[in-house]
Amino acid sequence: MAYNYRRAEKEWLDWKQKEETQLWELGVDEDMIQRLHTYDWEQFRADRKFYRRTINAGEADLWRPRENDEVVSDVDSLLEGIEDSRLYQILENTNRKTLEMLSMRIKGYSCKQIAEMYGMQEMAVINRISRLRKKIKKIF
Repeated sequence: MAYNYRRAEKEWLDWKQKEETQLWELGVDEDMIQRLHTYDWEQFRADRKFYRRTINAGEADLWRPRENDEVVSDVDSLLEGIEDSRLYQILENTNRKTLEMLSMRIKGYSCKQIAEMYGMQEMAVINRISRLRKKIKKIF
């Protein structure tokens, strides 16, 4: 599951506001509350950077072929290898270019490399594959 930065920030702000209210009610100095806020904010940002690196590295591993696995050579061999009829139906109805991109990701190409080959933005490749992944997740 992807890390939602905005939701995490909103939850942190809600938590921090409650904590600061409690500290204020207990009579803690405003300067100390502000220093705690600054420190906690830096910790939160560091955690967020960690999640970004962890998630991006994890996604790369999802698409890397494993040893002894048959590598898909093209879109037709990708479709031929599908045994589940629901998955086959989704892939068959998917844009051919998206399937080619998926095939290349399975072969080990990065999204940046694929984008350069098709003359597209890297985010466009990422979005196409992500949308396909979401369609597939709906049926499983």
